Amino acid sequence: MPLFNPRELRATLPFDKRVLGVDPGSKTIGLALTDVSLMLASPYGSVKRRKMSEVVVDLGKIVRQQNVGALVTGLPLSLDGSFGPAARATQDWIGEISNRLDLPACCWDERLSSSAVNRFLIQDADMTRKRRAEVVDKMAAAYMLQAWLDATIITE
Repeated sequence: MPLFNPRELRATLPFDKRVLGVDPGSKTIGLALTDVSLMLASPYGSVKRRKMSEVVVDLGKIVRQQNVGALVTGLPLSLDGSFGPAARATQDWIGEISNRLDLPACCWDERLSSSAVNRFLIQDADMTRKRRAEVVDKMAAAYMLQAWLDATIITE
């Protein structure tokens, strides 16, 4: 399935479906879910980064359990906004997952999402380093997914 333009993805999403936000890290893949009204993104969990076939099985279970209709993945653009090797690899990766799960997907800029979440967890939540490591991936996924929701809201 081809990757969609972010606004087109939202416009084609069936009513009552949720969106799964995916923040692929080198060791852990952070996950977030929207509500069915597509107003709020919440941290959901994380899965270990393993072979593609194993990740697809894990994500497929979540897609079925949570009535997911689309995927939005974090795109690691360079700080200057350019497309580097990491961004290209992410597009290929989510494209393969999209095909295997037969779900539409798009990429969304995730620059500095982990930094923003870490800053919040340190300054406002006063979390220990160990506890931050447990939650940062899913919170970064929610941060990125909420940015997509806010930027693609459909006004009538």
